[in-house]
Formats: sequence, structure tokens, C-alpha cells
Amino acid sequence: MMVAQAGHAPAMAAIHAASFPPPERWGVDAMALQLGQPGAFGLIDPAGGFLLARVAADEAEILTVAVAPEARRKGLARALLEAAAGTAASRGARRLFLEVATTNAAARALYAGCGFAEIGRRPRYYPGGGDALVLARDIGVPA
Repeated sequence: MMVAQAGHAPAMAAIHAASFPPPERWGVDAMALQLGQPGAFGLIDPAGGFLLARVAADEAEILTVAVAPEARRKGLARALLEAAAGTAASRGARRLFLEVATTNAAARALYAGCGFAEIGRRPRYYPGGGDALVLARDIGVPA
């Protein structure tokens, strides 16, 4: 696993395209733009997964995480999430947030296994009108 740079944007977009339906896919420009935002960071694994996140003050948010279909069920997403939690905590974040589709049972199970708990719901959050659950997990050590 390594820190993602703008040069990784094409690989990240390809993994995202293989992992999400067309209306939810992020292209190369979106990946590069996110990596360039203040507080943002990305992690990429040559085995076929990546994660984008950002830190603002003492909170962090997973923007997207994707694992290529052929690389799934090998612990890659869990490793990316744990590495992101460590990176965010090292940047001062105390809590890590993300959204997940209510219909994505596999991702919901993964997040629950990584210590995330539901704290809210966003109705009609996704392009197709699906709802998202807002999940959070405490990270870091309180001051």
C-alpha cells in the first residue's frame, strides 16, 4: 500500500469504474481533483484497491473506497480502512465518517466489522434516489 498521487488517478478511476454503477463512477479528473484538495489523502494498493479521504479539524471522512472485483474478499478494503484511520488520526482527527448505501449489505458488514456505527441517514443521497447511512468510528486518542 502506498500514498496515492495525481499520477495514480487513472488506475483509481479504473478501479472505481469496475466497482460502482455508471451514475456513481468517478473519472480521472475527479480523482486528481480530490487528491489535490486541502486535507485530502489517498491510499492505493497495487493488488487493486484504493481509498480517498480528507481531514478537517478533528474529523475525517472517507470520500470513496473501492476494490476491484477480482481483488475482493482478501482483506484489502479492511486494510485500506485501517490505514486511513491511522493516517487521519496522525493528522489530528478523532472521528472518521463515511456514507454507505442502505442496499450495500457487503459494505455495511465490512464497516460494522471495522467498528463503524450508524449515526444518521441521508434520504435520496445517491443519483438513483437511494438512501445512504451515515456511519462513524472514533479514532485517535483524546487529548
